[in-house]
Amino acid sequence: MTKIAIITDTDSSLPPQMAAEHGIRQVPIGIHFDGESFTSGLDIDDRLLFEKVDQLNCLPTTTAPNPADFISAFELAFQEGSEAIVCICVSGEVSSTYASAVTAREHFPERDIRVIDSRNISMAQGFMVLAAAEAAARNASTSEIVELVGATGTKMCTFAVVPTLKYLALSGRVSKFVSGLANTLHIKPILAIKDGKLDLLEKVRTQTKAIDRMLVLLSKAARNKKIERVAIIHVNELAGAIEMEALLRKNFHCPEEIIIAEFTPGLSVHTGSGVVGVVFQTD
Repeated sequence: MTKIAIITDTDSSLPPQMAAEHGIRQVPIGIHFDGESFTSGLDIDDRLLFEKVDQLNCLPTTTAPNPADFISAFELAFQEGSEAIVCICVSGEVSSTYASAVTAREHFPERDIRVIDSRNISMAQGFMVLAAAEAAARNASTSEIVELVGATGTKMCTFAVVPTLKYLALSGRVSKFVSGLANTLHIKPILAIKDGKLDLLEKVRTQTKAIDRMLVLLSKAARNKKIERVAIIHVNELAGAIEMEALLRKNFHCPEEIIIAEFTPGLSVHTGSGVVGVVFQTD
């Protein structure tokens, strides 16, 4: 029986307790304000992130884990008795995390280390990681786990409602004029994961209509499919996440457990506070 370690990064949005329960190690994303550096999952969360953003009126930069970070994680896994590693990274379309893990793997030429670009973010990536950890606990081989992870990644649908374009304007992704106009007209963008990155799918007037539209999009995506896992992701919007759980249970045949997770700073810095999103894993 081969002991296989499952490693990912904090852009997976996996709650720390859940990761610990499944023996999953998360390599953190760095958050950098002028003169101050933080580590996602250790000394900064979404609440503190946006307190500082609003205080300084600027966005921080983010840094993906470098190869040395993954080398340390791989070494620790082997020191703890693992004989192989499956490392599942946030989409290479949004971060250099995957490239860093691939570089780190080259330092262990005689070891069995599989590095996977999830082509997903947040809990869509997180569900792929959970599937890997569960398979490892069942004594699946590394090749079986890699195959399962790939198949699981094709079963994700992710949508999120963004309440303001302020933070996208601060990052330069939209102009301040467009942001101001959208806020004046109460336009709420709906984001989805497309080709490995968050994409602006639709723009809807008012938060209530945007939530209703997101439910329609989820229904279409899950049509004629069994919903096997559900996660609600949010940025400083726990009340909205709880309301979303009630809506999901009312409108869909959901599993007993619905995970409520923070988006986490490495991702939320690009969308802003107040986001509420849903991830479905179908059969």
